Amino acid sequence: MTGDPYHQERMAEYDRMLAEFQRRGTFGAAAMLTALEEARRGARENEVPVGAIIVSANRVIGAAHNLPLTMRDPTAHAEILAIRDACAGLNQARLDGLSIYVTLEPCVMCVGALINAHIDRIYYGARDEKAGALGSVYDIGRDGRLNHRVEVYGGIMAAECGQVLRDFFVARRAR
Repeated sequence: MTGDPYHQERMAEYDRMLAEFQRRGTFGAAAMLTALEEARRGARENEVPVGAIIVSANRVIGAAHNLPLTMRDPTAHAEILAIRDACAGLNQARLDGLSIYVTLEPCVMCVGALINAHIDRIYYGARDEKAGALGSVYDIGRDGRLNHRVEVYGGIMAAECGQVLRDFFVARRAR
């Protein structure tokens, strides 16, 4: 990890949250609950509530939620920002051996970035029937022609992840 005290403090906060959630269940469920908390932060900022955390050896290395509106950047998806956060924290350009937990099936752009970052495992919550690139619309993650292979596990706490999105859009339409 870099010597950036802000990054270290944030990751320590996520590690505490992850440890608390893990007391109630499996590591996978705890990691997805942590990503859901990140998604809820996005919702509070009026961003589409998608959250992502990148983990290594049961520690959070990077975390983010969607910020395209705030950053005025269409590439500011949770996965992309979590990759940037993890790479900055580790002071390296690749994330070999790491896993990402994301509340919504990643889109084409995000799967491409995850493959280029050399993430080994992708765990996602809700399927994205409109833009999902890990089985719903496309299946890029399992395309054997690419330079890096990823393991994909979908449907992790899918109901909870989907509910956060539904609640957000219901509230948005009511305004």
